Amino acid sequence: MSHAGALPRPGDLQKLFDGGPGAAGQFQQALPGAVAEVVDRQVSAGVDVVNDGEISKRGLFIGYIRDRMGGFEERRFTPGTYTPPNAGVQGRDRRDFPGFFAAGLGGFQFGAAVTPPPTAGGEPARPGDTTAYFCTGPLTYTGRDRAQADIGRLRAAVAGREGVEAFLPAITPGTVEHWLNNEFYPDTETFLFAVADVLHEEYKTITDAGLILQVDDPDLPDGWQMFPDMAVADYRRYAAVRIEALNHALRGLPEDQIRLHICWGSHHGPHRDDLPLRDLIDLVLTVPASCYSFEAANPRHEHEYTVWEDVPLPDGKMIMPGVVGHSTDIVEHPDLVAQRLVRFANLVGRENVIAGTDCGLGGRVGHPEIVWAKLTDLAAGARIASGQLWS
Repeated sequence: MSHAGALPRPGDLQKLFDGGPGAAGQFQQALPGAVAEVVDRQVSAGVDVVNDGEISKRGLFIGYIRDRMGGFEERRFTPGTYTPPNAGVQGRDRRDFPGFFAAGLGGFQFGAAVTPPPTAGGEPARPGDTTAYFCTGPLTYTGRDRAQADIGRLRAAVAGREGVEAFLPAITPGTVEHWLNNEFYPDTETFLFAVADVLHEEYKTITDAGLILQVDDPDLPDGWQMFPDMAVADYRRYAAVRIEALNHALRGLPEDQIRLHICWGSHHGPHRDDLPLRDLIDLVLTVPASCYSFEAANPRHEHEYTVWEDVPLPDGKMIMPGVVGHSTDIVEHPDLVAQRLVRFANLVGRENVIAGTDCGLGGRVGHPEIVWAKLTDLAAGARIASGQLWS
């Protein structure tokens, strides 16, 4: 069993992450021990494909790439002076539930329209300001040292642990596109493929180290919300170009080390306007990955297991459905986890299913205690399912 990525930072590390001047150096010094602690907690919970919890990365699964790429600049805008290029990952829901969002609900969003962190120069942010990012020159990869540091810490933390594999997540070209405004490349496709070339370097660094690479593509499904007036056929054409760019970024890499994660955004909200998995699954399966991770535990997407009644899983592929979720603090019962896993196993084959989570749990449920309880019961449910399927 595994999970989709983000986990809680240990308490002392989180204080350093949130700290003022001088905390950055202490944060880096504390990372090796913190990664070891996070790996130990995963193994203790029963997870056997572990990661570093993404605890080193600013902005979790999106913001970190800003620290690993050159060719862009950040600009700060006062309230009302910046218009994002799309409606955001809640665009359709915002149209249909204006009162819900006007009340300040619909939490845990990644986007430009939030109070930003201090700039690299340390200038404080003003409440209500927006920081946006603009590609102003050739994009370059500057993150090799950071990636190697992530790899070194994770490999040290899993060393000597029999039966434990390790993965590192990395973001995808289409998701970078949604927060990085292009002012340099002549057209969108050229820009996307330039992003893909940058990310190829990050991807290759991870696979060359012998780790599993999880490519996170949340904006493949939830990009549908960003364009409220698009028809499904038009969005499929849009998505196909983003998948082509992702496949370009994955070129030449070992497929058996690649896992693709998709989701419909980690924010808490209605999700009534999410694009059905059925409208996208054939495109998803064109990504050269050995395993596909997707949401299957929350009330909006659990019913979509029926997709696999009609869509054959290609030979040699596996799925990692989310069987515990990030949208509730209720800890799923192991028997429910087992029921969900058996349901998928009966459709695609028991040897082709890995227990997973809908999305990264860190920061998305109410407290770290809930995260570790969910992973513990995920493992318990996986054991029950295995006993039933191989009895």
